[in-house]
Amino acid sequence: MPVTAKLVRQRRERRHRSLRSRLSGSEQRPRLCVFRSSAHIYAQIIDDTARETLVAASSLDAEARDGTKTERARRVGELIGQRAKEKGIDTVVFDRGGFLYHGRVKSVADGARSAGLQF
Repeated sequence: MPVTAKLVRQRRERRHRSLRSRLSGSEQRPRLCVFRSSAHIYAQIIDDTARETLVAASSLDAEARDGTKTERARRVGELIGQRAKEKGIDTVVFDRGGFLYHGRVKSVADGARSAGLQF
């Protein structure tokens, strides 16, 4: 069976559902959720109990537009970390969104850690 884009997306969504059954964000420790598209990367810090997004950053932000995709991903992680610190958030649960912890997803995590977030 050939691997199509639809199949890849279905597998990622299945992995994400499996991950989300095990982890959830709370007021004390919200969830840092990462989404990676072919061109951009997005990160949100979410309080699942209140069902609200506390902080967000993406490679579309003016501060994170330059460089390679991996460099932009690291900058997105630094931005989300800085914005979280401004809101008083120190620790989070990392949700890789069904993507492999590799490349741009890892760069977001490294950038957030360098900005002072703990997970």
